[in-house]
Amino acid sequence: MIEKMNKEILKNRTKTFSHACVKVALSLPNNRLGSHISGQLIRCSTSVAANYRAANLAQSKQAFAAKLSIVIEEADECEFWIEFAMEEDILSSENAKPLIQEAHELASIFIASRKSIQTGNNK
Repeated sequence: MIEKMNKEILKNRTKTFSHACVKVALSLPNNRLGSHISGQLIRCSTSVAANYRAANLAQSKQAFAAKLSIVIEEADECEFWIEFAMEEDILSSENAKPLIQEAHELASIFIASRKSIQTGNNK
């Protein structure tokens, strides 16, 4: 089970990550590529936080694991869009690397949590 204190820490951490991604997304160039990546990054980063909150309201272990799966996919998608923006030279590695690291760490945390649920440990 993710303890109550840890749930609150993770709720805050996912929200902080979302805010950081939104700020980066809004700083991207106002052209077709920048706008596309910006929209995608805003969508997937806010989904990380929103779906983690929803996971904590799940009615069953299966529903919790399913919501965590969405969180994991969205965190990985954030990592993709941040890397892509960096590779397209519209985002500096200085701004990208901390977000890439946080997206990866969040995904790893939630993968471990999902595995724990699926192996029969408590939510």
